[in-house]
Amino acid sequence: MTGRRGAAGPVRRFRSLPIRARLSLLVAAAVAFAVAAVSVTCWFIVQGKLYDEIDDDLRSSVLTLQREEFEQLTHTCVQEPSDTGTIAPRSKQYAQLVGADGRVCVLPYSAAAIAVTDGDEEVAAHPDPEEGVFRNGTDSEGRPVRVLTTAVVIETGPLGRAVVQEYAFAVAVPLDNTRSTLNELALLLLLVSGVGVLGSAAAGLAVARAGLRPVDRLTEAVEHVARTEDLGIRIPVEDDSEDEIARLSHSFNSMTSALASSRDLQQQLIADAGHELRTPLTSLRTNIELFSRSEETGRPLPAEDRKALLTSVKAQMTELAALIGDLQELSRPDTDPHAGRTQIVAWHDAVESALRRARLRGPELTITADLHPWYVRAEPAALERAVVNVLDNAVKFSPPGGTVEVRLTGGVLTVRDHGPGMPADELPYVFDRFWRSPGARALPGSGLGLSIVARTVHQAGGEVTLAPAEDTGMTATIRLPGAPTPPPEAP
Repeated sequence: MTGRRGAAGPVRRFRSLPIRARLSLLVAAAVAFAVAAVSVTCWFIVQGKLYDEIDDDLRSSVLTLQREEFEQLTHTCVQEPSDTGTIAPRSKQYAQLVGADGRVCVLPYSAAAIAVTDGDEEVAAHPDPEEGVFRNGTDSEGRPVRVLTTAVVIETGPLGRAVVQEYAFAVAVPLDNTRSTLNELALLLLLVSGVGVLGSAAAGLAVARAGLRPVDRLTEAVEHVARTEDLGIRIPVEDDSEDEIARLSHSFNSMTSALASSRDLQQQLIADAGHELRTPLTSLRTNIELFSRSEETGRPLPAEDRKALLTSVKAQMTELAALIGDLQELSRPDTDPHAGRTQIVAWHDAVESALRRARLRGPELTITADLHPWYVRAEPAALERAVVNVLDNAVKFSPPGGTVEVRLTGGVLTVRDHGPGMPADELPYVFDRFWRSPGARALPGSGLGLSIVARTVHQAGGEVTLAPAEDTGMTATIRLPGAPTPPPEAP
């Protein structure tokens, strides 16, 4: 548990950094890793190349050594073995013989003795002239050298009594210059890597600042909206830009536009609802005050006036209840048509039920119906209420003794009345909330009926229109997707 908390601490601190700092650190870390990998690889490649050149020089020095010169140089060591050469060194090369018993003889031209290892004695004990062993070692003074050890067989003594002796012949060259070169290369690579990492961090910070500048504008816009509630602010976006920041800016502008529109609609709804509620509430208050005054003064109202007053109060209460119900219907959030209370509905049955209610409200009218089966996916109560609202409009505007024609076929419901109709310039507003035609403001209603119809139809995936009829009156048309037969039930 302690290890996890310890590992989570740096991660938490890293996440708490500003995004610019995180991007800069990530870029610097990535570049540092890449530079380190390249530098280390380069150093090892150069080291290998330098050692290959040294090994080639050592191999060439052994191959070019003449046998006579070699026998002459080694005669003293073989005939009169000693631990050190008797001739002062004349070159920077090292050479010595190592016997199988570990005896060392430094050749006269050797710069110094080479530290013997078990590998040298092994080569002397098991000679193979074609093999050579390279290794790093030191001389007698502790300086680093590169050593090539090969096996040699030397015959000594007079003819007929020659003695074959096995030796390991070790040659070496100093590594001071090579290691100095490698150290300088390592220092140079370290400096270049440091400059590269610092430069990448600076470049990452500059790129992060340039790339996050649109995010800064978006952040400032959001803070401005949160501080002032001003939804009219917009973030400028280049028309030809299609990157993620541009898409985010477009989405933010669309969101603020939608919120501003929603707030305007909400304020308009509150204002319209207040205006519509004021009329029945004022009338109710007037009637109640009249009742109260008659009781307080002890002068009761005449029976006919009292009856008329009670009828008016009842009508106003009914209108107020209908208005509140319409407002509740419109205040419900739009839901997914495939979830919640939606189901397969027999639309012809819903229209038939709505027709029964419409005939009760307009008993003096003739309402004809031609209904064909059609099944849709919708909320049953909302769909029936939408049809009732359309029929109520037809009944309301039909002249006494008029006819209302209702037809449902192929998923299209048409309701035609023979009333006075509506001017063409008023048709675009018929589905707006609280909108009422100037010629219909004297009739009962709240101006929400067709708004509810449009909302319900759109939720069911259909469309609704209102247009003048051929001769006189209006025709309301509702189209809903569906089928003449119900879908099979899921097993």
